[in-house]
Amino acid sequence: MDFTLEVIPLPVSDIDRARDFYRDKVGFHVDIDQEVMPGMRIVQLTPPGSGCSIALGDSIWDLTKGETVPEPGSYQGLQLCVADIKAAHAELVERGLEISEPVQYSPDDGATFMYFKDPDGNGWSIQEYRRRATEPLHQVLADLANKREQ
Repeated sequence: MDFTLEVIPLPVSDIDRARDFYRDKVGFHVDIDQEVMPGMRIVQLTPPGSGCSIALGDSIWDLTKGETVPEPGSYQGLQLCVADIKAAHAELVERGLEISEPVQYSPDDGATFMYFKDPDGNGWSIQEYRRRATEPLHQVLADLANKREQ
């Protein structure tokens, strides 16, 4: 049985402001922006090329069991990957995103990062993984699945 990570609920204080930020500054696609059941609005956004989305909602945690509702801005370490961090940096700066310069921790593939925060303070990193230019993750995963079936 495959289990795919496809949606991460993200705690924000203002759904419209967060939607506009992720759409306009970071370039995510708005997949859903609607009331999905009475009193529950969901905005789901997907980064270009990703199989995983974020979900913003005013009552999203009401559906889960538990006592803890994460505070807006409490998520840190969310990570995106790109094949060319310099091109991604230029695109994001052009969109008006406040983002750090890329930092190369070593010359190895996967060791260069840049960082930004959303309006609530949720922290993101963007990792350069040059291998993704020739080996997109969805293809790597499909190849692994085919090998398991053989």
